[in-house]
Amino acid sequence: MSRCLDSGSWAILLFFFSCLSFRRTIVAATTEATEAGSCHNLRLGQYLCQDAKIDDVTQEAENCRDASARVECLPAPNVTCRLSNGTEFRFSGKEVGFHKSIPCRNVSGYSYKVAVALSLFLGWLGADRFYLGYPALGVLKFCTVGFCGIGTLVDFILIAMQTVGPSDGSDYIVDYYGARLNRLSIGEHTYRKPHLAL
Repeated sequence: MSRCLDSGSWAILLFFFSCLSFRRTIVAATTEATEAGSCHNLRLGQYLCQDAKIDDVTQEAENCRDASARVECLPAPNVTCRLSNGTEFRFSGKEVGFHKSIPCRNVSGYSYKVAVALSLFLGWLGADRFYLGYPALGVLKFCTVGFCGIGTLVDFILIAMQTVGPSDGSDYIVDYYGARLNRLSIGEHTYRKPHLAL
């Protein structure tokens, strides 16, 4: 005897086949991820990188060299990948699998707070320019009493916006978790939304 399936039976069958398809997808993804690939090529979510250790003096990562620092990354549990020496290893989630470079700023001892304070209170004497390593401009501001006030105001704005920095090309020391200014620039990879004609 054959019976027609009612809507509830169809729903159960559909649910069963979707679960079976989902399981095949998960198994395929796990197999693909754990097939002896390099640990550096793991996908996002298959590893967790540790936070960088921040130096109290420089407010940057302790191992910051040439605008990059290295952090330890731990592959997820049950992920198998090749280490840098070529051996395959199955991770439990507590071992370091590889190191990843993160961006950092090169600082050499010039504090942003000190530069802004000097510019605000003693800028008319050129103290801000002396502090940042521009002695000729410091003497010029001192001799002209801050270019009659306008130069002092312009310098304060330039230092506060971090347009003028230390003379050695380094960055200011700014609190790591504080308010930092990031310059955004437009390049060849910038998407420009077209304007609609009215």
